[in-house]
Amino acid sequence: MEHNNVLVVGAVAYEPKVVQIWEGFKAWFAGRGLSVDYVLYSNYERLVESLIAGYVDVAWNSPLAWVRARRLAAASGIDVRAIAMRDKDCGLHSVVVVPAQSDIRRPSDLKGRTVAVGAPDSPQATLLPLAALHAAGLQAGQDFTVRMFDVLGGKHGDHVGGERDAARALAAGEVDAACILSDNLKLFESESLFGPGGVSVVATTEPFDHCNFTVTSAAPNELVEHFRRLLLGMSYDDPETRILFDLEGLRRWVPARTSGYEQLERAVDASGFYDESGRIAASDYSY
Repeated sequence: MEHNNVLVVGAVAYEPKVVQIWEGFKAWFAGRGLSVDYVLYSNYERLVESLIAGYVDVAWNSPLAWVRARRLAAASGIDVRAIAMRDKDCGLHSVVVVPAQSDIRRPSDLKGRTVAVGAPDSPQATLLPLAALHAAGLQAGQDFTVRMFDVLGGKHGDHVGGERDAARALAAGEVDAACILSDNLKLFESESLFGPGGVSVVATTEPFDHCNFTVTSAAPNELVEHFRRLLLGMSYDDPETRILFDLEGLRRWVPARTSGYEQLERAVDASGFYDESGRIAASDYSY
């Protein structure tokens, strides 16, 4: 790729607001001496492939996209690294919830029941909570039935559509339990999907991290470092920045870490979603 001193960032258009976010970031960076352009993809699989191929310099990756990028890069003999993430991306949990009046009190009580999950590529609403139930001795499809809400494949659950549908199914009494990000449980309660104290938590995942900005060793290092420095220097106290932060759901950018993806790596292996080289192995995955 010929850069001409322009850093190209790739992201996934999981909602219409993504255009507004990146137009705002593009103008903000330009006002501080860094030329940034962006490319929007309909799915993370294509975004990751474009990052590894060098069509974009930086990818705003989901946690599952990070796992695939790391594996594809290793198979191609190149390096990837995460350079920044949102403050809210660190130390998240997903929960398996049941109606408060249910007789289900522990994971073992889910035997013979139906558990609702989000899209098959959602770390928070499918891969990680199912892995947590597996660690508790329950095999999906064997010990309990999985009802999947496969909404907008390829967006790795960022749109929360399938996750919300799983919660709605629980509220309607169509399933016995639902897998939900703990922060989204609060959101759904605020939307009156569940009444106060309407659900109980019967299982919780280990803490995990969410999105990050990923770059390869082929990216223009000077531009990447300028981008990273400006990101980490953004302040919520700046009214121009605050609008973008509120849209993207953060208060500050923080240096990235990758230790928070180890649990997801194990869940990917257990489910057979990607192989060791990052190739898509899930036979029924559509994006």
